[in-house]
Amino acid sequence: MTTRVLFMNRSYWPDAEATGQFLTELCEDLAATGEFDVHVLCGRPNHVAAEIDAETAQATTRHGVTIHRVAHTRFAKRSLIGKLSNLTSFTAAAWWNSSRVPRPDIVVTETDPFFLGLLGRRLQKKLKCRFVAYLQDLYPDIAVACGMIREGAVVRTWRKALFGAYSRADRVVVLSRDMKERCVEHGVPESRLTIIPNWADTDGIRPIHEGNEFRAAQNLGGRFVVMYSGNTGTPHLLTPILDAAEQLKSREEIVFLFVGGGVQKEPLEAEASRRGLSNVRFLPYQPKEQLAHSLSAADVQIVSVKPGAIACLMPSKLYGILAAGCSVLAIAPEGSELADVVRDNAVGEVCDPAMEGGLGPAIAESLSRLLDREGLRTRSSRARALAEAQYSRSTQVEKFRRMLLEVAGASAIEPPDSKSSSPSLVVDRKLVGNRH
Repeated sequence: MTTRVLFMNRSYWPDAEATGQFLTELCEDLAATGEFDVHVLCGRPNHVAAEIDAETAQATTRHGVTIHRVAHTRFAKRSLIGKLSNLTSFTAAAWWNSSRVPRPDIVVTETDPFFLGLLGRRLQKKLKCRFVAYLQDLYPDIAVACGMIREGAVVRTWRKALFGAYSRADRVVVLSRDMKERCVEHGVPESRLTIIPNWADTDGIRPIHEGNEFRAAQNLGGRFVVMYSGNTGTPHLLTPILDAAEQLKSREEIVFLFVGGGVQKEPLEAEASRRGLSNVRFLPYQPKEQLAHSLSAADVQIVSVKPGAIACLMPSKLYGILAAGCSVLAIAPEGSELADVVRDNAVGEVCDPAMEGGLGPAIAESLSRLLDREGLRTRSSRARALAEAQYSRSTQVEKFRRMLLEVAGASAIEPPDSKSSSPSLVVDRKLVGNRH
């Protein structure tokens, strides 16, 4: 007997956005087990690789997953009004079309857009199905932490509605301990929270320190490379990296590379130019098939999160960095999961944004300690081993699989509408066994 699972997220294959890529891998791996009839309700792709033609991009099935696409606006994200239109139009289309897909046993909503949790709760009540909230980030808290919106009556209303829906979900999946603690603060019963981190493709991403094509193409030779790779979005604290580069500009053997894009890229380029930082370079996103070369071209990779944002997300770039066997410099608050992973596993150093003396000098000092060849080799081995042991795709998909089987065979002690602040689940082991 298979369990029909309906995932809901705007981004899915062949969309190249991160949430869509993770969801595609998860759905296809779950479908391959034969235990789940996997459906996805998603939007039209925004960023499609050049080798994928328009007809292929509209496929309704792929690798055992049934895809239900809905029409919505796709304005450029640079426009706030356009971005809001994209979010609301997809949510409305998903709401309308949710009654037109086969009835699920479990509905799983992600947070692109964050309104989807309300739809998941509605389907739980209407269809008497299970509801899993899969939170890649926490709204509206992340928007407040990044200065995109201000705390106020409207924000509090949205927070109450969203976390009210999550508190009645059969399970809430978050990416880190910090996110779990924030959910508990907002009233989600701890018994219904499960931590399942994102992952790295440990087969496709591996250390390539000899014959690295990226280093050769960029004429990096034997220089020490400090890299920030990925999205330069608002949750990331990046200007202090320029402060560190300025502190270290006399050390000609060190070069700083920003690889990727996002809203902070142009301001950072302008600031680096204004300061005359010839040791800082900016490059576009690299092709996925070259990711192993570009990531492992670095001697040190930087992962940076604003202090207020760390409880609302977990930067998944960490896992690719570990898979590539790179040392990590984490710019994150002490006591956060990101800081603990780096320090406890001895794969790099941590700079707390709140530390005295300024963050730029602290980053420069940490980099000076990290850039020794013997230490780099040791940390490379530790990083790779950690990625394989804890953050591989197969490891995290297996956790998700077990969670779904548990939810499918669970009986709520209290009905979903219960206002109890501490509902819990008991599992009918016989039912779960029949679903394997």
